[in-house]
Amino acid sequence: MGAERFSFEVGTSTATAVRYRAEASRATLVLAHGAGAPQSHPWIVKVARALAARGLDVVTFNFPYSEARKRVPDRNDVLESAWRAVVAAVRVRAADDGAAGAAGMDRLFLAGKSMGGRIATQVAARGDVPVSGLVLLGYPLHPPGKPDQLRAAHLPRVAAPMLFVQGSRDVFGTPDELRPIVERLSAGTRLFVVEGGDHSLARPKSSGESLDQTLGRVCDEVVRFVASTGAPPPR
Repeated sequence: MGAERFSFEVGTSTATAVRYRAEASRATLVLAHGAGAPQSHPWIVKVARALAARGLDVVTFNFPYSEARKRVPDRNDVLESAWRAVVAAVRVRAADDGAAGAAGMDRLFLAGKSMGGRIATQVAARGDVPVSGLVLLGYPLHPPGKPDQLRAAHLPRVAAPMLFVQGSRDVFGTPDELRPIVERLSAGTRLFVVEGGDHSLARPKSSGESLDQTLGRVCDEVVRFVASTGAPPPR
């Protein structure tokens, strides 16, 4: 299972992406990092490698600000542009790979940790990027301590099914806060709860489960979600 690095353009900037190839790809999943760390963060790498080992081609990437080693995220429009640019680059590379690459792109999923997932839903809500589904790992429903500032108004406009993976102790939104929203979203959308999990899905030591074990269970659920979800309609 190899990892291939490539570059793509976001406006006047250049960012990098890494492709983790599966031996027999069932689908392609593009995975964005959260606000506080780039694609090289061990959490992102663990998830990418675990999903590739389970039969998904995974592409991670840096937003322009993280590529430039800045702490403050880019403006919302730049973050969305980065998502669109990396999807376009992945499609071009799949076409260059011929029939095998095209087969993997028949089912494209957008995924992200926290902010990366939120921006993916915003892109999908516009309806001009066809995707099979979205995987949201710790969706930032609201800022910590500000449950009235919901980031959910656009979610009903996402036509593709979504998998929300949420820790029960997530200060950015608990499963109980998410559940009534999820119930009103597109067909096939569901919520997977990590009991005791925080915003990074880590459980207390008293649970007896390591983060690697928890992420393994999460990746199993992601694969089940992908297997249950069909191809998007053609553009």
